[in-house]
Amino acid sequence: MKVFSVAQMVAAEKAADAAGVSYAQMMESAGLAVAEAIIARYPIAGARVLVLVGPGNNGGDGLVCGRYLAQAGADVAFYLSKPRDPAIDANYAQIQQMGLFAVHTEFDQRFRVLRTRLSVSGLVVDALLGTGVTRPILGELAKLMRQFAAGVEERRTALREQSRPRLVSLGANAEGRPVVGQRRRGEVWLPVVAVDCPSGLNCDTGELDVLAIPADLTVTFAGPKRGHFMFPGAAACGELVVADIGIPADLPPVPAVNVEVTTAVHAHSLLPPRPKDGHKGTFGKVLIAAGCDRYRGASVLAAKGAFRAGAGLVALATPEVVRQTAVVALPEATYPLITAEQVLSAPDAAQLLPTLPQYDALLVGPGLGETGVGGTAVGQTAVGQTAVEFLSALLAAPYLPPLVVDADGLNGLAQLPDWPRLLPTNSVLTPHPAEMARLMGIPLADLLARDRVEVAREQAQAWGQIVLLKGAYTVVAAPDGRATILPFANPVLAVGGSGDVLGGVIVALLGQGVRPYAAAILGGYLHGAAAALYPGDTGLLAGELADLIPQAIQQLKTNT
Repeated sequence: MKVFSVAQMVAAEKAADAAGVSYAQMMESAGLAVAEAIIARYPIAGARVLVLVGPGNNGGDGLVCGRYLAQAGADVAFYLSKPRDPAIDANYAQIQQMGLFAVHTEFDQRFRVLRTRLSVSGLVVDALLGTGVTRPILGELAKLMRQFAAGVEERRTALREQSRPRLVSLGANAEGRPVVGQRRRGEVWLPVVAVDCPSGLNCDTGELDVLAIPADLTVTFAGPKRGHFMFPGAAACGELVVADIGIPADLPPVPAVNVEVTTAVHAHSLLPPRPKDGHKGTFGKVLIAAGCDRYRGASVLAAKGAFRAGAGLVALATPEVVRQTAVVALPEATYPLITAEQVLSAPDAAQLLPTLPQYDALLVGPGLGETGVGGTAVGQTAVGQTAVEFLSALLAAPYLPPLVVDADGLNGLAQLPDWPRLLPTNSVLTPHPAEMARLMGIPLADLLARDRVEVAREQAQAWGQIVLLKGAYTVVAAPDGRATILPFANPVLAVGGSGDVLGGVIVALLGQGVRPYAAAILGGYLHGAAAALYPGDTGLLAGELADLIPQAIQQLKTNT
């Protein structure tokens, strides 16, 4: 699914209009889609709904949405920030013909009507500003949004008080039965539904106006916008739903958009085949070079991720101090004979080189070497010299299978001169922001101030490698300029070892024949989807995350 900038979306709509899909048709489709999304999530029959209507097309979408909600049995009122003329505005004329209540702010002294209506509403539709916000909200609109925010908070407080139980049990309900008067998990007091984007969100940069209206549900059209995935704005979108409004996918402005977001359907299409007559060799033999005396679990977590993602054979090249416990935790793996006791070194790489053609993919880096401070011009974390020598010797091999470099492998690369030339083209690099800053040789603060999609795209092109830049939201970029956003922002993934599992998943997919860019996208998607299966946003262990990968795969196969 394409991810549009505001200019790209304007161009696509203009092209669609020229091709015969009129703006009026697109507005009708958009408003209907918002209504359908609301009806699917909230009880509407008899509900009181307030629609905030802005002056542009976003307001028109809101008028259409409100009309369909009224037809579904809701008591709908419209609050207009600017007057509309029914003689030239067919959507406004229709709500008048239906006898629906509408008022604009010029006739509402001190916002009394707005506050009164909010005080009895059960749902609000925000159709004020749409995607056009690029500067601070001022003047009368600012006054309106302040009153709206105050009214929403007042209404939510009243609803909470009304639902406060008189009797509170201090004991756990072991059987999980709901207690009368207690709020159901996931219930939202006075949900706010944004049309296209929350009012006050800059849909290109993710900047959020101080008066912005956070949404519980955002329904956007044709494709998400860049700002939907950029913080702080992304946090104000709530659930993000994309609606088809009839813009043909083959119109020139649409294929020209080179940023996408992965959907479940797309991820399913990338899954490698699992033939019934396959054997362990069919599903790939992968080598993981990882671990040291300080980071003894990293290699095991990576290997577990690889097995759970379908690898047939996993070999762990790890020091003796790690191997002693790894064989107990993961007897399914094999363990190449190397002499390292605590940290992999250049002689260990020499022992591995003759065996590399036996493997279908290689992961190097998780827990590779004890870190210290120094080694770069900006004083960032460095990998010990012994591990760097191992990495350098391994990369000098006459043949390398498809390669994933993660964690300390990336920190080691940052210490090698002209490191991109040491890697096979289209190797997969999986940095988190600090590792990305080291690879680029810039302070982390400078990196964080930039657009992460553009950073990933630029560096993938400059280095000739696949870059998976971790974070909320993870971005995968290719040397040809393509970039794919993964639709997950989940704090449960913020736990040690999570990245090791991801590296293992990706190397397993490479070993099963998935191309590098697709392997990075699918691996990142499965990683995020597995975390989403966990019931909560805290407490997930990396080993448990690996164990959820097969369930995430099966869910893709079952539901798409």
